[in-house]
Amino acid sequence: MTSRIAWVITDGKAGHVTQAMGLAEAIGFDIVEKVILPAIPWRWLPAAFWPRGVSGLGDNADALSGPAPDLIVSCGRHAVGPALWVKSRSKGRSFHVHVEHPRVDPRRFDLVASPRHDGLEGPNVVPVLGSLHRVTPQKLAAAAAKLSPALAHLPQPRVAVLLGGNNSVYRLTGAVIDRLADGLRRLARDHGAGLMVTASRRTGTAMEARLRDRLAGLPIEFWDGAGDNPYLGFLGSADAIVVTCDSVNMASEACSTGAPVYVVDLESRRDSKFDAFHRSLADAGITRPFDGTLDRWTYEALDETARVAAELRRRMEHAKRG
Repeated sequence: MTSRIAWVITDGKAGHVTQAMGLAEAIGFDIVEKVILPAIPWRWLPAAFWPRGVSGLGDNADALSGPAPDLIVSCGRHAVGPALWVKSRSKGRSFHVHVEHPRVDPRRFDLVASPRHDGLEGPNVVPVLGSLHRVTPQKLAAAAAKLSPALAHLPQPRVAVLLGGNNSVYRLTGAVIDRLADGLRRLARDHGAGLMVTASRRTGTAMEARLRDRLAGLPIEFWDGAGDNPYLGFLGSADAIVVTCDSVNMASEACSTGAPVYVVDLESRRDSKFDAFHRSLADAGITRPFDGTLDRWTYEALDETARVAAELRRRMEHAKRG
């Protein structure tokens, strides 16, 4: 039987790759990853202003050459124009789903999976709470089992701490780190919690060092940046999760575990769509603000990737039947 092929087209940014690859993996086709960046001047122009039939890749159009795939999964604004070009060349063979708001008429795609907080609507738009990702129950269980010996010294309950950092909306400051550290010390003192901490590149060495110093002497596994990131193992091993508010991806992945999720507020430079996203999670009973307490609550694990994949399969089958 001939395998079915999915092209994942992104600009290579981690957040875009994670979402597109997560959806493609959930579909189960053979995946060919295509990392592209439009040529000048196309990278400066929203795809809504591109003439039809333009790849936007200039002399690098060969990067998207070859037989048309069965499925195109694109993510990010730079992927919109080139992916639509591949779709047009396929003459109806390729089914095209775009992840995130495409900033062009959504009717140009077969399906769009857009964050609910972006407010995009249409008959072929699936609003997504949060973001798609590659985390699955199977991956969590495997990562937790692999990491188990390294965490044997930690008491239970075990709390994963996912630390982000500065972006265009939020600032991770020393005051935020100090409040977070105070809350985590209360978890260890009042609940006997073991801590599993992983920081991102956006955290910065100064803020990471500050948190390390404030948590010294506690039962803790703090990833030092060497070797593989234990992020998945921490998630799979966690009885509760503390995550900073700056990353929709991290919060979505945390909420996919079914464990209680506490959100740490960072200093905000302006109001943003992040606020609507976090309100939706709180209103759904999934998350609570982090205040140094540890409570137990249940919710249906957030699995938007599987939900979008099911809708994608349904529409592809419908299109196949004509």
